[in-house]
Amino acid sequence: MGYIGNNEMMQKGRESKWYSVVMIIAIVQLLAYIVGFTLVIRFVTTGEGYFAATISVWTKIALMWAVTITGMLWEKDVINHYFLGKEFFWEDIGNLIAIITHNVYFVVLYMGFSKQEIMLVMLFAYVTYLFNFVQWVILGVKSYLRRKRLKVA
Repeated sequence: MGYIGNNEMMQKGRESKWYSVVMIIAIVQLLAYIVGFTLVIRFVTTGEGYFAATISVWTKIALMWAVTITGMLWEKDVINHYFLGKEFFWEDIGNLIAIITHNVYFVVLYMGFSKQEIMLVMLFAYVTYLFNFVQWVILGVKSYLRRKRLKVA
């Protein structure tokens, strides 16, 4: 979710019907990332397991779209803006970069790149997801600490 600046926004965020959906998809996406990254690394280093790596890539891309769309709906509930609102601007930019790099998979596949090259592209895409995930965690921790501080005050 990201940093929510005031009590009203925090309440809206928790009350949104999309909150739990986004959180569940995000957790599943993290697990798909771990499995997929492992399978892609395995293929790149050994040349084995292309089919499994490909299925994991498709799964990760589908989950990325799912979390992006539901996240946009959540943002609409919280800040009345679907994407790139000032409250979540940098989080959305990180997500946009990650989703673009993941979807480059389809471009290089269509262009006839080798299996090795395709999976190297996916390694780069997975790194962009990792940066976006770390940003998401940092913003989530900030939001949690703010809520905790407000409860004490």
